[in-house]
Amino acid sequence: MATTGAERGVENEAVERLAIIRRFEAAGFRAWPATSVQYDGTWAVRLTASHPAKRLNSINPLDPSDDRRLGERIALAARRFKAYGRPLTFRISPLAAPAIPAHLDAEGWTAFGRSKVMRLVLSEAALASAVDQIPLKDLNRFVSAAFEVHGYEAELRPGFTEVVSSIKADTGLFVLEQNDVSVSTAICVHDGALAGLFEVATAREHRGKGFGKRMLLSALKWAFTRGARIAWLQVEENNEAGLALYRALGFEEIYSYHYRRPGQEG
Repeated sequence: MATTGAERGVENEAVERLAIIRRFEAAGFRAWPATSVQYDGTWAVRLTASHPAKRLNSINPLDPSDDRRLGERIALAARRFKAYGRPLTFRISPLAAPAIPAHLDAEGWTAFGRSKVMRLVLSEAALASAVDQIPLKDLNRFVSAAFEVHGYEAELRPGFTEVVSSIKADTGLFVLEQNDVSVSTAICVHDGALAGLFEVATAREHRGKGFGKRMLLSALKWAFTRGARIAWLQVEENNEAGLALYRALGFEEIYSYHYRRPGQEG
């Protein structure tokens, strides 16, 4: 039976959507680099001995058709994760073959860490209210501010510093201060036409005062003047304050992903 025009249109839309997702997935890997990346077929196995973040220590399937020998490949990955002292973790995006989450379900794995990837088309109009801000050159000062704002544990500092210093793209480190106290931080990674936002946070006692919006607009203006035309970020689904801010700025969801671990509580 011949394919109809409508069916071809649906197929083309699906192909285009996967191409868009691949673009942002690749940008995410470049912007937040793991220290070790190995490939098993089209699975990117990312591991980082110096930092426990799940996005730096996860299996990332990148082709919906790659679902061969699941048990064997997962067992191989498990040995790698064990050698690094990291829990075996899958990151499931729309690029993962449907057979993978089905297999993990059957094996008793559970989902957690559901997040959205969002984007915003940048323009002079969208950034009209942005205040010019020069990003920090002092990595140590930024890390200190980020740890203060996020409330990160001190033992994570060496690994966090290593990850940030490993970013190869043009990177803006932004800190907004109030009365000499750090209230908001963000990392903006300018990668060609894309500007990725990472480690966005406002100190709990200063939330709801507009500091986060002001800082983000400044970071995006910095990237826009360097040629970025699309901003993007990742935000956990339960981060209601963050989602409200990003949506108010005009960000729209592109796709979502989540993590899986054996026996992990969701």
